[in-house]
Amino acid sequence: MQFNKEVDARGLNCPLPILKAKKALAEMLSGQVLHVIATDPGSVRDFQAFSKQTGNELLSHEEHDKEFEYYVKRK
Repeated sequence: MQFNKEVDARGLNCPLPILKAKKALAEMLSGQVLHVIATDPGSVRDFQAFSKQTGNELLSHEEHDKEFEYYVKRK
């Protein structure tokens, strides 16, 4: 998937992956896509809740070898 910006949150625990994503999204334009890589299993639930609360669209999330990838579209 194409993205405009990437955040590497590997090794960080809640709430840091969300905080880094929130900061990155604030610097992006509406419609742009953020790619986030995290290793915290709790981030799945966190990104789903974050998307609902902020209105930024969670386009997809996948797990590969204990790494979680998220694509979030800026509202």
